[in-house]
Amino acid sequence: MSSSSEAKFTRLKKPKVVVLLSGGLDSNLSTRLVMDQEIEVEAVAVKTPFCDFDCGKGCGHRVKEVADSLGIRLKTVYFGDQYLSMLKNPKHGYGSGMNPCIDCRAMMFKAAKDHMESIGASYLVTGEVLSQRPMSQHRHALRIIEEESDLVGKVIRPLSAGKLPPSDAERLGIIDRSKLHSIAGRSRKGQLALAKQFGIQDPPNSAGGCLLTDPAFSKRVYDLFEHTDGVPTLNDVELLKVGRHFRLSTHAKLVVGRNQRENEIMKFLYLDDDYSFEAVEFTGPLGILRIKKGSELRNDLKLLAGGIVGRYSDAPRGQMVKLTVLHQQKEITMDCQMSDNSVGKKLSI
Repeated sequence: MSSSSEAKFTRLKKPKVVVLLSGGLDSNLSTRLVMDQEIEVEAVAVKTPFCDFDCGKGCGHRVKEVADSLGIRLKTVYFGDQYLSMLKNPKHGYGSGMNPCIDCRAMMFKAAKDHMESIGASYLVTGEVLSQRPMSQHRHALRIIEEESDLVGKVIRPLSAGKLPPSDAERLGIIDRSKLHSIAGRSRKGQLALAKQFGIQDPPNSAGGCLLTDPAFSKRVYDLFEHTDGVPTLNDVELLKVGRHFRLSTHAKLVVGRNQRENEIMKFLYLDDDYSFEAVEFTGPLGILRIKKGSELRNDLKLLAGGIVGRYSDAPRGQMVKLTVLHQQKEITMDCQMSDNSVGKKLSI
């Protein structure tokens, strides 16, 4: 069969693709460019412990709204413990923070491939833009990700297609390559022009609010992995997202809430083996002292934790503070000397 006959036959089959939808502008535009060619599309959105759909920071919180506006089905995939296992030792290393972008993208592609196989789709569409992200969107990285997910030639990148080798879909004429674009780099001018063309009002910034790219948060993640035998739990990760963090010893870390909302979240994350601290006579934060499994807590560390929690209460500076301490369903009261500010600065992570 000639290549032109093969392309015609393939078109008659009404091809189906899966798009990795993030809620940002790039994947939205890529989906529209493919749908304009009468290609049937379904979407997959991926939630990780570090970038979910409720964070409100551009990391996919609008994904359902975008899918609804496009009129396409949406499947959400949740990465949990398997993501943390990867994060401990990513095959392709980290970016500027604790972000394992290449390994992360490969996991997403594999999840999308599973959905492709389940619905009989042949190709994956992404909103990737060549050279937009330094670790995962240069030519070599794009190729590695395709190889890792066994999708070589099966990935369509409508925004940068003209800058990249043609996918199988373009080569066979399933997708008209001349109707795709040649955007590259970090400028948003090309995407904003397309958004105007499609009538997208108030286009969002590109999605990708991954906490692992934040230097301060990455420091907390590094500290957690450094002081955890094996792989941390999802509870450990959620605790990283709230409060002030203090490394008291190799086996003990204190988290102190910054407001009532964080205090409530920390109450939910409190484990029976943790120690919780709250001032008795003054308004103050909740403190959670978490120790490495199998370790015993020295009394001096308990007093230090109490002193730091007392420091952030409304108690007058420099005095003894009475606190309640809850551990393994037993509550005691203890008096602690309030720590000074320099102690907190020295131990802060």
